[in-house]
Order: sequence, then C-alpha cells, then structure tokens
Amino acid sequence: MRRSISSLVVVSAFASSVLAFSQVASSPTDAGLNASAESSPAAFVYVSTQKGSDYEISAYSVSSSGQLTPVSGSPFAANANYMALNGKYLFGSNGVDIYSFSIASDGALTQVASLNAQNYNQNGCGGPENLFVDRTGTTLYDPDYLGNICANNAYQVFSIGSATGALDYLGAAVASPAFNSPLSFIGNNLFGYSSDCYRSMPGIYGYARATDGTLTEINGEPTAVPAAPSGNYYCPYLSAADSANHLAIPLMPMSESTLQPSGALQIAVYSADSSGNLTTASTSANMPKSAVSSVTDIRISPSGKLLAVAGMSGVQVFHFNGASPVTRFTGLLATGQVDHIFWDNANHLYAISTSAGKLMVFTVSATGATPTSGSPYTIASPQNIAVLAK
Repeated sequence: MRRSISSLVVVSAFASSVLAFSQVASSPTDAGLNASAESSPAAFVYVSTQKGSDYEISAYSVSSSGQLTPVSGSPFAANANYMALNGKYLFGSNGVDIYSFSIASDGALTQVASLNAQNYNQNGCGGPENLFVDRTGTTLYDPDYLGNICANNAYQVFSIGSATGALDYLGAAVASPAFNSPLSFIGNNLFGYSSDCYRSMPGIYGYARATDGTLTEINGEPTAVPAAPSGNYYCPYLSAADSANHLAIPLMPMSESTLQPSGALQIAVYSADSSGNLTTASTSANMPKSAVSSVTDIRISPSGKLLAVAGMSGVQVFHFNGASPVTRFTGLLATGQVDHIFWDNANHLYAISTSAGKLMVFTVSATGATPTSGSPYTIASPQNIAVLAK
C-alpha cells in the first residue's frame, strides 16, 4: 500500500530527457499564442513555472479547437508550485504555505488567503508535497511530507470557505512514510485511493471520507496486487478513478533478484464495493502494456471512457472499460519525459514536460489523438498544471 521512491529513481535512469513530438513541426513560444480569446472558452489552463528561487502561474484561455491565449495579467505572481482547483478558487503551495486565489470570469487570479500548513505539522518540519480536492471541491488535501515526528507522511485536511477561499485545518489522517501521492476519489466521493511500492513493498491503500471531509484509513483485507510472471513482482504507483466505482492502477514489473524494472508498465483495473474494499480480475495476461516506462501521472477523462498515462518515455491514451480490462487506443503521443497531464470537458488532453520546457495540447477523437494548432508551446520550467473545464 505504498509509493516507491526508490523504484522511480531506478526506472528514470533508463529514460531520455529529450522530448520529441510526433506529428508536430512548430514550437511557438508564449509570444506566439493566439492574440484573442473566444467569448466562451472551453477551459482555463494554469501552469506553475519556476522563476529563480520562486514560482509564478501562467494562465491561458482555451478555444473550442484547443488553441491557447494568455489571460490578461498572466503570469501571476504566486509562490506556488503544486496546484489544485475547485472551479471558484485555485490553491497553490510552495511546500510550506498554501495560497488561495479567486478565479475571475476571464480566468485571472487574485490571491485572497494564505495559510502556513507546516504549522500544523507536529514538529514543524516537512510540509505539503502536493495538493488535491474531493469531487465536490469543498475539501482540500495535501500529502504532508514528514507529517509526524519528522519521519512519516500524513494527509492534511482543510475545509474551503466558499465565500472567502480561506482554509480551515481539520486534522491529519494516519501517518506513514509511504503516503505521499494524491488520492483519487470514486464517484460517490466516499472513498479515495492511491498506490505505492515503498521500499519494494507493493501496496494499494484507501481512505473513507466523512461528511466533513476528514479521512479514515480503510481497515479491510489488504488489496491484492496481481501475480507477476515468475521471478518478478508488480510495483503499483498512483491511481485514477472514474465517476462510478472503478480504478486504474499502473503496475511496473520488477525483478525479484535485482529489484530493477523487468518489463513494460501494465494497467490494472479495480472495483470498489459499498465498504470501499477493492477487487480485481486483472492478471499479467489481460493487462495491457504501456510504452511510457515509469509512470508520472494518470488521469481518466470526464466521460470515463479514456485513460491517459504519462511517464518517463511519453504520454499514451487507452480505452477505459469500467471493470473490464483497459484496451490500447493510441501509441505514444509524445516521446521523452512527460510529468503531468490533465483533461478538460472538450476532448482536450494537456501535458507538460519540465525537462523540455513544453506544454502540449491534444484533441482526442474517436479515431485517435492529434496535436492542436500551435502545440507544443514553449514554457520556461513548467512544474505543475491545473485545468478549469467549462
């Protein structure tokens, strides 16, 4: 039930840091973005970028065809790397503080509140390692690095003031050195899950969400990881939930003797019951293989029919079929390291590469996925991405 930092480092050693985009010839900079925005954008895209020892947030309006236009006033001064949003507010953290920004009708950001999340850590060390919200957007969470005794991680819980955007600390869930990735909440918003392979110990873990947003670890039977081919074991990392009760969980085959990756990443599917317990019919034989190498991010589209997987070797899209096995849809849409991905409601998939300094936009149709006009965009040192779908 854990994330394996060591296994990610091992896999990344095999990956190229050079990003090459298939079917793309142009590579315009921010100055080459569209000069005017549509009156009804399909989405607003926010990308945190590093600027010296600080950060700022670049904001873009997205046309129905997937082209980007800078929001007036962008980039916005914001000491924020990690981001999450709920439609009304965007939240950003520098690893210590969490800032709340109101989102104007044109996508512009204005800081309205801040909170030192590290102050709620038992010993004043560590801090937010990421940010995520529940399905209703009423609760903000962070995996609190070194969340107790300066050794373990925990999930901090904050209620969001609907009128002000201010955060109210509600407490922290069970601490463990493994719990440092975002939870993905299934459709009923009652259960959230992630997975990890801390110190080569595979684990899939879940939390029950109370009405006030607080979390309690599910204490059912340990969730089984499918058996790997002889001489190997599977290391899970991250999860993505659909709007029903299904999860996609990436599994990396690892050699039992060398503890090194021994094959292509595969995608397992799990179903949650009414108590939050997970079951799977996934096997090494029926799980599709991905070409992305070590996974960095995974997202299910709003329709629940597509699954995007990003990794050290690119980004790829699969058909997501509920409790049935995932099936292959596209090859690699881009090659090289892709760090974060996001969907909107208009069939656009967004992806950023920190090492290459690129923001990519793809239109995904029934026949495949193609880069939108102008993609990829050159953005200096992109760190994280959040998309407000309209």
